[in-house]
Amino acid sequence: MEQTVGFAHYWAQGDAVSHAVAYALLLMSIASWYYILSKTWSSWRIRRSSNALDGFWRAPTLTDAIAVMRTVDSEEIYTPLAQRSSEAASISSKQQGAPSLNAATDPGELITRTLRREINRVSARLERGLTLLASVGSTAPFVGLFGTVWGIYHALAAVSASGTVQIDKVAGPVGEALIMTALGLVVAIPAVLAYNAFTRINRLTLAELDGFAHDLHAYLTTGERVGERQS
Repeated sequence: MEQTVGFAHYWAQGDAVSHAVAYALLLMSIASWYYILSKTWSSWRIRRSSNALDGFWRAPTLTDAIAVMRTVDSEEIYTPLAQRSSEAASISSKQQGAPSLNAATDPGELITRTLRREINRVSARLERGLTLLASVGSTAPFVGLFGTVWGIYHALAAVSASGTVQIDKVAGPVGEALIMTALGLVVAIPAVLAYNAFTRINRLTLAELDGFAHDLHAYLTTGERVGERQS
């Protein structure tokens, strides 16, 4: 008799463990694709708004520069850096002689602390979801392999219990069990590729933020950009 082979047959013959492995891969795939799609949209908007840095320095005043940047920076990546550092410079000048830790701090150090805090905030936001993508990319193949091993074990046990060992009786269940390994790779490969792409985009964004922070610090403490001072 011709034996039915396929994922539907494997699912019907599978036990609770096989089903749990399949559900785990499905959940991992849904979670990874959610972050892949959402971070792709967010990364595209962030890279598009990087042109706001040029418009910022072309503005006549700091207030106008922040307003111009806010209209372009839809993801609020660069604008908070300028706004919070400007507020820190204003606070340090208004609170001279006031009994507070900010007043006792050097204005340059207060601005540096504010810039560092904002960069850390942006960095944490950019890295959101990357841990999950890395975890899915590294564990999904092993989850699928576990499902394959479990399926092959039960297939061989069933063949051994029947008392007759025929290649066609073994090849079908073993081939079905290998589907779980393929599913594990299908889940893992997009997660790994997305993780590498987002890591590169984040590195470029943080490098731009670091340079922008140095220019802001120089402007707020000395009134000129680093490049202008060096020239």
